[in-house]
Amino acid sequence: MTTAKRNRQRGKENEKVLAKIMNGDRKGLLGGEDISAGPWSIEAKSRVKSTAHTFMSQAVRNCPNGKAPMVIIHLHNSRRDNDLVCVRLSDWREMYGNL
Repeated sequence: MTTAKRNRQRGKENEKVLAKIMNGDRKGLLGGEDISAGPWSIEAKSRVKSTAHTFMSQAVRNCPNGKAPMVIIHLHNSRRDNDLVCVRLSDWREMYGNL
C-alpha cells in the first residue's frame, strides 16, 4: 500500500471515530466538511506529529488544578479574530458533553 493510500485510509478512520465521539455525521466526500456535529463543521486531521501537541504539553504543565488548558495560536501580522483555539477533546467533552 502506498503512503498516500495509507494516509487517506488513516484520515477516513479518524473521521469515523470523531463523528461517533462528537455525535455527528461523517460527510468527508468531495472536498466538503468532514463532519457535521450540531453547530460545528469539523475538519478532521490525523498527523504523525503536530506542533500544536507540543504547545498543549506546555499548557498542561503550566495549568493550575481546577482549570483546563487551552492553546491560542496567532500568526504574526494577522487579525486576532483568525487565531486558532485548541483544547483537548477530553476537556471539551467534560465541559460540553456530546453534541
